[in-house]
Amino acid sequence: MTASEKICCSVGVTAYNEEANIGSLLAALTDQHLHEVEIVEIIVVASACTDRTVSIVQEHLARDSRIQLIEQPRREGKTSAINLFLQAARCEICLLESGDTLPHEYAVEHMVRMFRDPTVGMVGAQKMAVDTPDHIVGLLSHLRLRMEHELCLEIPRLGEMIAFRRLFDQIPPDVAMDEAFVEAIVVQHGMQVRYAPDAIVYNTGPTTVGDFVRQRRRNHAGHLYLKHKYGYKVSSMHNSRVARIAFKELLGIAQLTWVLGLLAGIEGISRLLGWYDFAVRRDRHVVWNMAWTQKQNVQAVRTTRENSAGQESFSVKSRTQLER
Repeated sequence: MTASEKICCSVGVTAYNEEANIGSLLAALTDQHLHEVEIVEIIVVASACTDRTVSIVQEHLARDSRIQLIEQPRREGKTSAINLFLQAARCEICLLESGDTLPHEYAVEHMVRMFRDPTVGMVGAQKMAVDTPDHIVGLLSHLRLRMEHELCLEIPRLGEMIAFRRLFDQIPPDVAMDEAFVEAIVVQHGMQVRYAPDAIVYNTGPTTVGDFVRQRRRNHAGHLYLKHKYGYKVSSMHNSRVARIAFKELLGIAQLTWVLGLLAGIEGISRLLGWYDFAVRRDRHVVWNMAWTQKQNVQAVRTTRENSAGQESFSVKSRTQLER
């Protein structure tokens, strides 16, 4: 495939005091594995940063001519920063990423190549939390993202990292949920909104209940405003679908609880019988009473499972290619 046949895109990064992550993000973007896609430019909009964000970006742009920096003197919100990016972007396909996220090495390729279909107007990545769920808020974040992934497989609800066609010049300044607004414009133009589950974008979730509530509160308020003014309803506001996915999670928890109870019961009976053998029968089981179902060819079982997994992977890839 020649360079002229590749799908060119402009990447925009919105950043506010992101010195802890911006260097890793730019390195990840410049090192993307690309085949059908070309990143023409990476435009960072730094909004009134008071830390080392700007200097770190300057270090990276000295090494890669595709990187550009736009400094916004006052923090005017993400929508304002996105509009500055749109004014500077040269490509028809634009990709937006938040400065506090990190893309997988194939994320841009998996997203942008979907625009080879002229009916596709917007594509979103799968969000994945990088912090371990070792506290209640972490568990809530992981559970929410897993449910959101299940929802996106039915009706895309995109955020954190999106790609779209230039169907508009700017986002109205009163819109807080930029991804949902782009989604609404794409749908109004009769184009498809696609979800790319194989395009992964990593981020950290909130670590306190207060931050979790603050995040969910502002998102819902923004979605309500979008529905009120522009008549567009994002998929997460389809309560029946969300309830069905939540019920599926609850069913999985119930099944796990039943299995754990069964395991505890069997283990308890086994230990009681083992005590009986030791204390009453004086049987040390030096010559084992064999568990014959365990006596299988391990390599044969492993090969069978690997073949099954390979066939399943091939089936998934084939289905994905057909859908595309």
